Amino acid sequence: MRSPVALRGERGGRPSGATLRGNVTMRASNRGVLILPGLGNNTADYAELSATLRGMGVATETAAVSRLDWSRNAAALTDGNWWRGTLKPRPAVDWYLNKVDAAMDALKRRVDGAPITVLTHSAGGWLGRVYLHGWGPEGVDRFVSLGSPHQPPPVGAKGVVDQTRGILTHCSDTFPGAFHPQVNYVTIAGKFVKGAPLRGEGSLLAKAAGAGYQQVCGRPDVYGDFIVPTEAAHLDGAINVDLEGAFHSPLGARVSFLGPWYGSPEFLSQWVHHLGIDSEQAAAAAAEGAGPGRGAVAGASSPAGGGAAPPAAGAVPG
Repeated sequence: MRSPVALRGERGGRPSGATLRGNVTMRASNRGVLILPGLGNNTADYAELSATLRGMGVATETAAVSRLDWSRNAAALTDGNWWRGTLKPRPAVDWYLNKVDAAMDALKRRVDGAPITVLTHSAGGWLGRVYLHGWGPEGVDRFVSLGSPHQPPPVGAKGVVDQTRGILTHCSDTFPGAFHPQVNYVTIAGKFVKGAPLRGEGSLLAKAAGAGYQQVCGRPDVYGDFIVPTEAAHLDGAINVDLEGAFHSPLGARVSFLGPWYGSPEFLSQWVHHLGIDSEQAAAAAAEGAGPGRGAVAGASSPAGGGAAPPAAGAVPG
């Protein structure tokens, strides 16, 4: 059987202006953006973000994932590596990777050779990295992750269970950091709340966040987006950006006390240029999302410098 990389290279593009459905004719865009959902999320959760990007003249495609689809991860329980904590991504998450491949194929036909940005959220970040490694980065020149847990839990940390059962360790060992030299990597992390230990002082929100942070990075008292610690969401060699006040999930934007997420207008305006969108389009987005209060960039760094660190910083947080 031929490898996914070989198969990808054999697929041809669709001429500009080709009819895709019925009598609807779409013109090729100067960029495509492929959106990869996070754990527990579905395609519809990213509809508003996708519509905003389309309004900037960008072709978008979101991997067709339903909430029920995530239950397929349970199949990995039959693999002894799951129990040993040495699980590899394939075939455990092939169901997701196949959906990514189908969406990528559709987007490539639409953009007719234009470059593509892979935009990932939460677990979609390491899943996207698995995809690029297995299928190859042909046609992709940018990779942007939003609140993705890229770093495996520290070895030997007390009370910590790797929720990926070894997959993150495999990713870090096999294709670490900004792995593909032809791809510009940007990792975006939120600083929504600093966690707190369950025993001790701190708000209920901080303690809830801290319990989750500890399972990801081994410590509860770090900053994060309520689900993923800031320090765990960055890759070596990538441009690392921290956003003050950004909540982890698009579902949080519907709850007043949680607030806007990475893709909300007040935050989108601060990182949309990393997608490779024309500067005038990015400026228009910035003007639309500008406003007082939350949304300041806490830190942005070049690959050499690493991200601005906060104090101290399968079933994957999603």
